[in-house]
Amino acid sequence: MLSNVEWKISNTLINYDFAISEMQKRIIKIKSNTDNELIWLLEHSSIFTAGTSAKDEDLINNQVETRRTGRGGEWTWHGPGQRVVYVMLNLKNRLPDVKAYVNALEEWIILTLEDFDIHGVRLENKPGVWVINKDDSYDKIAALGVRISSWVSWHGISINVNPNLEEFKNIVPCGIQEGGVTSLYNLENISSFEHLDNKLSKNFTKVFGDESLFKLN
Repeated sequence: MLSNVEWKISNTLINYDFAISEMQKRIIKIKSNTDNELIWLLEHSSIFTAGTSAKDEDLINNQVETRRTGRGGEWTWHGPGQRVVYVMLNLKNRLPDVKAYVNALEEWIILTLEDFDIHGVRLENKPGVWVINKDDSYDKIAALGVRISSWVSWHGISINVNPNLEEFKNIVPCGIQEGGVTSLYNLENISSFEHLDNKLSKNFTKVFGDESLFKLN
């Protein structure tokens, strides 16, 4: 199963609409078993996207470029300095359980952060992965938003490497007023995308490999 997962890395900024179109094409093929599952790692040009639960009042600056999308979740930002990972897996052949899949994505992020000596945690009713800050409160370092179509997953996760964190002031990220936003760079862990991608690949095997089938508690 794992050998059928294709990994694709885009080294230029990818237009959001183009990415959505490419994902739609791939998931149709995955559903019909005519192409491999895909993990697509990229950076987007700056854009604010709204999930199915997004509230209009959480868009603070209505002059920015936005897209409404079919993924779960609320408002988030994508742009340079942020690693976006689109995850297209056939959950019928793995574990057709949405909650387990979301937990697996979070676990994948947490294990990867540990490789950078960063302790990521889940917070109740606050989606994504968080880290404790110097004021003993929490900042979000990674977000996730998923969509499942006939048990094929798309959309995925984003990890802040060295983005302009000021962009998040244009929205209420994920509808959460409490807590800030941080990055690997902000935590003084200056890492390249290549280094992060290598760790993501290693930990993907741990979480989604044949032995685990992401049956997480």
